Amino acid sequence: MKKEFKIVICGGGSTYTAGIVKNLLEEEELKIKELWLYDIDQERQEKVSLIVKEVVKDLRPSLELKISTDEEEAFTDADFIMAQMRVGGLKMRVKDEQISLKHGCIGQETCGAGGMAYGMRTIGPMVHLIDVCEKYASKTYWIVNYSNPAAIVAKATQTLRPNARILNICDMPVEVEARMAEILDTDLSNLEVDYFGLNHYGWFTKVQCNGEDVTEKLKKHVAEYGYVSKASYEDALVKDPDWLHTFTNAKKIVNYFPDYLPNTYWQYYLLGDDIVDYMDINNTRGMQVIHGRETKIREAVKKLENGEKIDLTQFYVGVHGKFIVEVVKALAYDTRSRQLVIVKNDGAVKNLPDDAMVEIPAYITKDGPEPVRVGEIPRFYKGLIEQQDACEGLVVEAVIEGSYKKALQAFTLNRTIPSANVAKEILDEMVEANKEYWMELK
Repeated sequence: MKKEFKIVICGGGSTYTAGIVKNLLEEEELKIKELWLYDIDQERQEKVSLIVKEVVKDLRPSLELKISTDEEEAFTDADFIMAQMRVGGLKMRVKDEQISLKHGCIGQETCGAGGMAYGMRTIGPMVHLIDVCEKYASKTYWIVNYSNPAAIVAKATQTLRPNARILNICDMPVEVEARMAEILDTDLSNLEVDYFGLNHYGWFTKVQCNGEDVTEKLKKHVAEYGYVSKASYEDALVKDPDWLHTFTNAKKIVNYFPDYLPNTYWQYYLLGDDIVDYMDINNTRGMQVIHGRETKIREAVKKLENGEKIDLTQFYVGVHGKFIVEVVKALAYDTRSRQLVIVKNDGAVKNLPDDAMVEIPAYITKDGPEPVRVGEIPRFYKGLIEQQDACEGLVVEAVIEGSYKKALQAFTLNRTIPSANVAKEILDEMVEANKEYWMELK
């Protein structure tokens, strides 16, 4: 087994790159021979790399950070490819949000019409990345993908490249676990959870803290306050009013459906009317990111270009970087770390289709994930998941076949869209907006 690795961050121009690099370099056990940033947007990557270079200089000055827009150069002999694509950029995210909201539906980047539109943009580039890695990367490469929408990407890559060495992950369950840890006044590393569902569509069935079952204790708290503690109000993530609203919404879901603790994304599927009322078509989440994280990046880059110092900690928010690095470390060193990841079902959830891409606990080895068996799930949760799995499967088939009919079926089947009439109106606008990115649908 290799002791040192070449790591490539695909989507190096992301505002999240600096934070992920910080977590990579702080993990002393992970030996990095080469660290590369790759992006198709050279200008953006060069600007973000100015910040990332400061992170490297601060944490591991002996390591050379390499920047490239050339596939062969970046991916040759790569061991780990950390993928964080945003196909169409924030411009298309805002379009997705506004088209959906215009028709009274959820305007969100991974859920509903916006999530399906984004997924249809991302399938082709993600499959291309796999093919590039098969051509140039190490024979034992792993793509750790956290590009959204992870559910559709996982479904598509399993369908189109079933033998690819790709592991799809999402940090949102871990963010919820971080809120749980705050509520319990403990460290996140002390928690172990049982969980089932699809990505952004799952439930925590059991939570243990240092071996003690604290599920009912958490349910009681969440039913009254949501995933919010005193510490949460002081956390950078929850100072954001949208995130505070999201974590608070969990209390309504737990009171309605007290069997399990929900992933916060259930607000979009179960409380859609509330969420549409809350959302502002003139100030969507994508717009807030443009005026928030994007502005911070521009201001920091300008300071660096002028020879000024910057505060790097402003780019170190959330737990996703630590989670991603834990997964990479487990793949690298065969640690069998227990993580929530997206895998082909193959009977893990006994009464769901074998080809569903489920998000469940798994032990991560050098050969990939070993899923934990979940068993049967109750009818209500099974029905929800089967509907969403069918919807996402139709999105993938629509892309593969260039089928307007299947795209319309997918939009109609999605819980966030109330009728076939609305589904067709939204789809037709999405077709027009995505001409640059989608295949022709016939």
